[in-house]
Amino acid sequence: QVHVVESGGGLVQTGGSLRLSCTASGTGFTINVMAWYRQAPGKQRELVATTTNGGSTNYADSVKGRFTISRDTARNTVYLQMDSLKPEDIAVYYCNVQYRRATSAFVNFAWGQGTQVTVSS
Repeated sequence: QVHVVESGGGLVQTGGSLRLSCTASGTGFTINVMAWYRQAPGKQRELVATTTNGGSTNYADSVKGRFTISRDTARNTVYLQMDSLKPEDIAVYYCNVQYRRATSAFVNFAWGQGTQVTVSS
């Protein structure tokens, strides 16, 4: 089983910055994609950013130019640097890990427990 843990959420003023971290742990797996999602109160969970093994990244239009996703492959860790935060960024942020087990061709997904980001206006 792959275990995913996020950290780094908190309260920040509008225009401020936060850095989220997410680490995947376990044995016998290879990560393909690491991603950040968020879910605001009363809304569906939405994709924020992704990063692949090849280093390519993708962002939701709402965060382009403000958020940066990066990855430490050796540590199975992904970061989300969030700058110029706005009240509309308020949400629980979840890390998602797409991985394969060494003995299987199937793709699996693991989620973290989420970390709250609050932006005061």
